[in-house]
Amino acid sequence: MSERVVVDPITRIEGHLRIEAQMDGNRIDQAYSSGTMVRGIELILQGRDPRDAWAFAQRICGVCTLVHGIASVRAVEDALDYTIPPNAQLVRNLMIAAQYVHDHVMHFYHLHALDWVDVVSALKADPKATAELAQGLSKWPKASEGYFAETQQKLKRFVEAGQLGIFAKAYWGHPAYKLPPEANLMAVSHYLEALEWQRDVVKLHAIFGGKNPHPMFLVGGVPNPIDLNSDSAINASQLAVVQNIINRMRTFVDQVYVPDTIAIAGFYKDWFQRGEGLGNFLVVGDFPSAKPGTDLRDPGSWWIPPGAILDRDLSTVHEVDMRDPGQVQEFVAHSWYDYEGGKNEGLHPWEGETQLDYRGRGGPATPYRQLNVDDGYSWMKSPRWRGKAMEVGPLARVLVLYAKGDDATRELVDSTLSTLGVDKPALFSTLGRTAARTLETKLIADKMQDWYDDLIANIRAGETRTFNEQLWEPSSWPSEAQGVGFTEAPRGGLAHYVVIKDEKIDNYQAVVPSTWNAGPRDAQDQPGAYEAALQDNHELHDPQQPVEILRTVHSFDPCIACAVHLTDESGEEMLSVKVT
Repeated sequence: MSERVVVDPITRIEGHLRIEAQMDGNRIDQAYSSGTMVRGIELILQGRDPRDAWAFAQRICGVCTLVHGIASVRAVEDALDYTIPPNAQLVRNLMIAAQYVHDHVMHFYHLHALDWVDVVSALKADPKATAELAQGLSKWPKASEGYFAETQQKLKRFVEAGQLGIFAKAYWGHPAYKLPPEANLMAVSHYLEALEWQRDVVKLHAIFGGKNPHPMFLVGGVPNPIDLNSDSAINASQLAVVQNIINRMRTFVDQVYVPDTIAIAGFYKDWFQRGEGLGNFLVVGDFPSAKPGTDLRDPGSWWIPPGAILDRDLSTVHEVDMRDPGQVQEFVAHSWYDYEGGKNEGLHPWEGETQLDYRGRGGPATPYRQLNVDDGYSWMKSPRWRGKAMEVGPLARVLVLYAKGDDATRELVDSTLSTLGVDKPALFSTLGRTAARTLETKLIADKMQDWYDDLIANIRAGETRTFNEQLWEPSSWPSEAQGVGFTEAPRGGLAHYVVIKDEKIDNYQAVVPSTWNAGPRDAQDQPGAYEAALQDNHELHDPQQPVEILRTVHSFDPCIACAVHLTDESGEEMLSVKVT
């Protein structure tokens, strides 16, 4: 029997993920993705006031708190036919965009870059040559010989003390690392700078949402009023801070993140030929226009439009309607769930069920006990669009914007490909996915200035409303209603579905990026995006140090906490939260 390589847990991600790779010699033949903890947020929400849903749904994840709050309030607004003021939409756009920029930068430096950067190799770097390299890439001010020498000495003290700390437990010295020592030292320095940078940029969420993580939301708008002369509202001083944050975000992205990505990619061009997998891409859409008279729920007004690309064909973007039961279904054939109609049935989320079906194998698989891939092997469901497995995330969004003819996207993508000396097919790969995330960050950071300018223009014109009280009282609600809230989370399309009956939540389902990407095979044995990507041209140099698996899995930026949550092995309640 051929060897099966088990990586459990996948580190440098949010949540708990197990990957098993069935080998054919040193090449991955089949791959299996398993979420090893169960999600129960849908059950927690049943019977609650829909206006409070965001506060619970936001706890799906400790990282992507904002996007789940946004999707939740949008779902309730859709069900109850709320509209929100333009200022509320602009504030939401700024908050979502800030989440993107913060999340993508953190992912690159602190979760993914170490798949390409050999930290220990940086000790061999010449600080003077490192400074010359950095100065040749951008005008970022922290690029002197002395600065890099100081960073190198700091790293040396870690190594000599035998305490690598945040850089421990990696495969340093692996032959798959190709960067010269100077590039490694530059990247390590920027890793440390990004830690400080992110501390300040999250203040935008605190200004508009009261705190971070878990900022505050409100069905019908945003909770903080605008009053330029008040100390207890969004005032002129706080808006000036927001402008400074946007400036700092754009500077770091332009002068550090984008140059680093291009520089690193230049040494790993072989990774532009592996790790694609599905070739199908799905975008649910986001960033509605806030122009006067615009229907904020009309996808035609959104900066990132919904759409699907099949089989790499950029000449056609298929229309997407996430409300259509014929387009969106979730399957559980290889999941530890069951449906009343049977495990091979697909259900639209409004009809979705959350029935745990772990069949008593003594707990999740261990390295000495392989997954039973012929049966259920994951606590994640398998969403499908028109029956097809789809990839969601930055690459999908960049491809749809490119295919739709967005000028800024086309110019940025084409110039980057030209700089790297590769063609458009390079986008369909592990490294293409990583590069798309970087380019998307640049596009969104630039758009933040437009939304901020529109907000300031509204305020100067005397328009300060941030909340719509329409239909706030349940007595005006219909006896039954259903809605869906979309947002493009940093990791991909996110949709929350709610069914309201007699003023309470009757059913709630969240279809998250990590179920689209990390979900298991379906009833037709179609692999999920992680699985298909790992089956695309992957050879392992050393099964005991599978950095190749980490590169491709991390290129999706896994957030498995969005897809799985904790229960004990007998299904008993472990925690009760009382709301007063």
